[in-house]
Amino acid sequence: MNALRWIRYTVWAAIAVLTGAMFYLLLSPERETGSGVAAIGGPFELAAHDGSRVSAASLAGKPYALFFGFTHCPDVCPTSMMEITNDLVALGNAAKDFRVFFVTVDPARDTATLLKEYVGSFDPRIIGLVPKDEAELAAMARMFRAVYRKVDTPSGYTMDHTASIYLMDGKGQFFGTLDSKETPAVRQAKLKRLLARS
Repeated sequence: MNALRWIRYTVWAAIAVLTGAMFYLLLSPERETGSGVAAIGGPFELAAHDGSRVSAASLAGKPYALFFGFTHCPDVCPTSMMEITNDLVALGNAAKDFRVFFVTVDPARDTATLLKEYVGSFDPRIIGLVPKDEAELAAMARMFRAVYRKVDTPSGYTMDHTASIYLMDGKGQFFGTLDSKETPAVRQAKLKRLLARS
């Protein structure tokens, strides 16, 4: 019982630290562009689960969402993907060209084939992206001020990671985030504003 309590406290402490780090990075004055827009995002090119390449340049003029997660995630990732699936369905035709990119923070286990199977459980507008190695993942995470870390467990390992979904406008500028604690109405209102702006 004490061991279970200790594990719970450890997990909650890790979540608190990651949340604090995320807010620090997002709100830190050094990260402002001078225009009131946080300096999140930048040029990137990653392999998609279907073998194609997705780059910031290819997304020019198109708003999109981006999430850092992994297929072995027991709760946050599937919940977030199901929520945004529901949001996209609710928005109907207005979001027909909108794309959500699921960037794995566990490229050692998440192959393109596994990612394809995973995102196939959600809306077809969700596309898995696979960094080729740890260096490419770290560079991508730095651009988006995302945090992640490997956590050893008795059965192997899991990944702690930023839980928010990043929203980017058609100019490649950071627009805001979606959070699982928000109601569907709040999330969908943000998406409508993003789509109207782009």
